[in-house]
Amino acid sequence: MLEESIRQQRQSKPILLMTHLVLGFPSFEENMKAIDAMSDAGVELVELQIPFTEPVADGPVILKANSDSIKNGTKVKECFAFASEVAQKFPGIQFLLMTYYNIVFTNGQGDFISKAKKSGVKGFIIPDLPPEEGESWLKDCEDHRLENIFIFTPMNTSERLKAIASYAKGFVYCVGRRGVTGSKTSFDENIAKQISRYRSVTRLPLAVGFGVREKADVEFLRDKADIAVIGSKLIDLQINEGTSAIRDFLRTLR
Repeated sequence: MLEESIRQQRQSKPILLMTHLVLGFPSFEENMKAIDAMSDAGVELVELQIPFTEPVADGPVILKANSDSIKNGTKVKECFAFASEVAQKFPGIQFLLMTYYNIVFTNGQGDFISKAKKSGVKGFIIPDLPPEEGESWLKDCEDHRLENIFIFTPMNTSERLKAIASYAKGFVYCVGRRGVTGSKTSFDENIAKQISRYRSVTRLPLAVGFGVREKADVEFLRDKADIAVIGSKLIDLQINEGTSAIRDFLRTLR
């Protein structure tokens, strides 16, 4: 399971890396090249985002990537086929599907989870599904031995964090600041206090994202979190400099 794997890897690494890409953007061929670069750079976890028309947690870079992927005609069945291919090709990476619940609902929850299990992914990140409304989803995940990753945000009260933590498994995705993905985050004492607040309510590994863009950000997180999450920065690099830039950048982070 995810928690055990993360803890085992953390015994020999000061922090793990989780990257993010939007399936079908700019193409599945480029997605494959990007994951190959991520693998070469030693990335441990990868979020595979199934594109959606209204990705409310995402900033302008990932929003445009979602829109362009949909315009390219990306289908959910292609996303599952791609997930299956990379899970087999890169066994050293733990893959997660990230999307919004409308995608799950319109494709049939049971069928969606069954296909995800067959593809070899380890679980899901569904930002717009609160645990109180996801009872059947969580039961299906448990039945298929897949993890649903919940999210802590700075807007959560202490009581809300404890409530979310009671449902969490695998690890917790921690939002470093208010807002959406992609914008620059100042990694300072305020972020450190926020992470400490998250850490106080769960023993699960913590992944911190939203604004991780350079080595200094990852170094800041090394003794505070278990996983640094990098998304928009990598999409910027692929668009502007190509896949080799992703590999080179990721190799500088640890």
